[in-house]
Amino acid sequence: MIKLKVEHLGKTFSRGDDTRVVLGDISFEVEDRQFVSILGPSGCGKTTLLSILAGFQDATSGNILLGNRKVSRPGPDRGFVFQNYALFPWMTVKENVMFPMKQQNVPREERERTAARLLNMAQLDGKENFFPKELSGGMKQRTAFIRALAGRPEILLMDEPMGAVDFQMRQKLQEELESLWLKEQITVIMVTHDVDEAVYLSDRVIVLSSKQGRILDDVFIDLPRPRDREAEAYEKHKTRLNSLLRKAFKEI
Repeated sequence: MIKLKVEHLGKTFSRGDDTRVVLGDISFEVEDRQFVSILGPSGCGKTTLLSILAGFQDATSGNILLGNRKVSRPGPDRGFVFQNYALFPWMTVKENVMFPMKQQNVPREERERTAARLLNMAQLDGKENFFPKELSGGMKQRTAFIRALAGRPEILLMDEPMGAVDFQMRQKLQEELESLWLKEQITVIMVTHDVDEAVYLSDRVIVLSSKQGRILDDVFIDLPRPRDREAEAYEKHKTRLNSLLRKAFKEI
């Protein structure tokens, strides 16, 4: 079942007589419950693409269909996890998680049940009354993830969700994120610049070129989960994606 369709999407920025093509005629489909990563050089339009999918920016051309509905503005059908978590500092962990449900007028009792389930799933029991400043980077990341899930979105969009975490914590958080995703089985599109992260988490990796933001390749990661980072097949996927990235850089 196709969950998301991106049809001939284009984005240009103009300043005076100068026009810059950021995304040029991008088309792809995402199946229900797939985990898809967008990978490419810095400045290739990854975050712009994700922002358009979220409805935060308008496309210059093309269409985005979520199910049979055209995407033109932000909505609760799309959850978003920012690189810097974007947690409300004046709210506790539990209040942050309950916020999207409150915005949707979900009854209090149901909000409490859902928050308790998600906090337990993310191993944040006992931390529900902490404020963001009292949390580690990993706890903030998990809080941001389950807050996005609390709104019951049809698709989850993530912009380098582990970009603010140090290298030592990164692999552990990738494993935790995979575990949470497998439990929820939600469709995910994630922007990343990390090849290992893309191979570990994704069913597919769409590689963007810097040249007019086109799709350079669409790579299927056909590996069993949980994934063995030391397996030969895992290394082959990393090698292929690194080769594609080098090709993408040459087109800058």
